[in-house]
Order: sequence, then structure tokens, then C-alpha cells
Amino acid sequence: MSQTPKTTIRIDLGNGVRLGPGKAQLLELIAEHGSIRAAGAAIGMSYRRAWLLGDEINRMFQEPSIFTRHGGKSGGGAGLTDFGQELLSRYRRMEEESRNSIQEDLDWLAANTAPDFDVAGTTADTEDGAGDSA
Repeated sequence: MSQTPKTTIRIDLGNGVRLGPGKAQLLELIAEHGSIRAAGAAIGMSYRRAWLLGDEINRMFQEPSIFTRHGGKSGGGAGLTDFGQELLSRYRRMEEESRNSIQEDLDWLAANTAPDFDVAGTTADTEDGAGDSA
């Protein structure tokens, strides 16, 4: 049997911003590393890009998700606010509950996926013209 397909969740909020796997991963890595720079580096992202994404996350909600400490004798750093920890926890729970609710269908897809399908040379367009906007 093939590997189980992977699912991701992207939430389009009413204010026009999105919360998805990239932002959740950045939050998780900031919590783990205590640094925006180190979190970005862990996923091959420049410090500037990680900082801008963190700033966007902080402006998405009524409360900030990330706090920063300026350098000095004790050094700088970053971490998640209580709100940021709750946001990440709820996002991960939504991922898990979604995955669990469609597990039977994911298993069916895995069992019916062509094992030797070559993605090279194909296009993102589908029969219905929807395209793959992952």
C-alpha cells in the first residue's frame, strides 16, 4: 500500500490574511529556538523574511503572537506570547482533527494511487481547469 497522503490546512480569515502550515511552523520554531533568526534558518528562510512573516502574524489578530527581547548582556531573543501558544495549539488541533475525520478517505486515496506515476512533465492543470494552487 502507498504512503498516506498528507493534508494541510490553510485558514482564510475575514480580514484577508491566511493562517497555514508555514506560519504555524515558524511559530513552532520560534518557540523551540527562542530566536526569529534561528527559526528562519531552520527552514532555510532569511532573517528578513522570517521577521516580516512574524510581524505579519503579530498583526493578524487582536493580540500579538510573538514577543521579542532586545540584545544586551543577556542577549536578545523571541518567544511566543500566551496568545501565540494558544494559537499554535489550536491550529495543530484543527490539523489533527481534520486528518482524523478524513482518514478513511486518505487511506482509500493511498490504496488507489498509481505507484509509478511520474510527476515530471505534467502540468498543474486538471481536467476541470482548477489547477493545483498548493
